[in-house]
Order: sequence, then structure tokens, then C-alpha cells
Amino acid sequence: MSHPDDQSPVNPLPPVVVALFLLIVGVEAMFWAGAKGLVGGPSAVGWRLAALQQYAFSAEIMDWMLATGSWPIEHVKRFATYLFIHISFTHALFGGVLLLAIGKMVGEVFSQLGTFLVFVGSGIAGAIGYAVILDPDLPLVGSYPGVYGLIGAFTFLMWTRLGELGAPQARAFSLIGVLVGIQLLFGLLFGGNPDWVADVVGFGAGFLMSFVLVPGGWQRIREKIRRD
Repeated sequence: MSHPDDQSPVNPLPPVVVALFLLIVGVEAMFWAGAKGLVGGPSAVGWRLAALQQYAFSAEIMDWMLATGSWPIEHVKRFATYLFIHISFTHALFGGVLLLAIGKMVGEVFSQLGTFLVFVGSGIAGAIGYAVILDPDLPLVGSYPGVYGLIGAFTFLMWTRLGELGAPQARAFSLIGVLVGIQLLFGLLFGGNPDWVADVVGFGAGFLMSFVLVPGGWQRIREKIRRD
């Protein structure tokens, strides 16, 4: 038996969060090394552009699939693969840092599979919302809708906790309010792609998925249905 004094004072990150972070960082490191000519030869300079063409989510392609009824895997994969492609190192860095911070708090309560499903499921929902609400010409890339889904799960945990304490549950939504406010402010000042819509939809998806994915959530729902 290990002595309490021998235990690390720092709680380790959930493995699924580490895996997602390493995938994001690994892809970005490959793009960086290719652009610097360290790997891949001359053609590696265009790796990021090629990845955007093959893995970014496209509303136009989704419209085409809906119109034709054809769903080739090369395009269906875009609903999730776009989460791991970023437009720059800074874009990936901020997404990765948020993933570690929020993912740790969610992953300590949710199962590994549940945390993964929140991230990917929110990303898929964010992509669909981005296409339906905006019908944009620009593709969608970046881990942010998935990260915002984790923020939604974290908000759910705060929301339920505040309810147990008898405190105002609206306080749980202060984080998402601040983040969306910052994005809107930057959009007004500097312009840019309104991809924050995908983030907000991802947040909502993460919050709603938490009713089922939080430990014991599905059992509580079944019990409530039986009582009703």
C-alpha cells in the first residue's frame, strides 16, 4: 500500500483528454515541420492546405449529400475530422489549452468514453448547426466546437451542483456568457468568420448530452420515465 505522502499532489489528466490533445498537437507539429522543410520534402509546404481540402467541414458538401442522398465516407468523416485541423499554430494552441483545462474537469467526473462522446458529438452538432444556421461558403475547422461541448458538460455539472445547494443555477452559465461575449466583441472589432455559431451549438449539445452521459444519468432518466 502506498503511503499518502508518496502520492502526487497533482491529479493526472484523464487519458482521453491527453489523447485528444496529442492528436491535435501532433497534426499541428506535422504541418509546422513540413512548412519548415524538416520533413516531407518540397511538397510538405502544402500539407495544411491539402488537409483543409480533405478534412475540413464544408456546408456546401453537406448540402450536396442531402440533395443527392449520397453519403461517401470521404465526406461524412468531415463532420468529425475538422476538429483536428487548424488554420495556424496559435489557433491550435488555444484550442489545445482549453481542451486540457476543461477536459480535465469534465473527465474527472465523466467516463473516458463519455468525455470522448461529448467532444466528438458536440463537434458534429456544431458543424450541422454551422451549416444550417449560416449556410456559409467558408469551411469549418478547429477543435473549438468540441471544446465548447466540454464547457457545456462542465456547465451541466455546475448547474446540478448549484441546484443541490439551493443556489441560483443561472450562475452556471456565466462562463459561456463571458466566452461568447468576447467572441462577439472580437468579431465586431476585427471581423472574421462567424464560426462562433458552431461553438454555441457545440456548447448546447454538450450540455444536453450530459443528461445521459453523466454517471448515473441514463438510469435517472429511466426511473423518471417509469414514475411519470
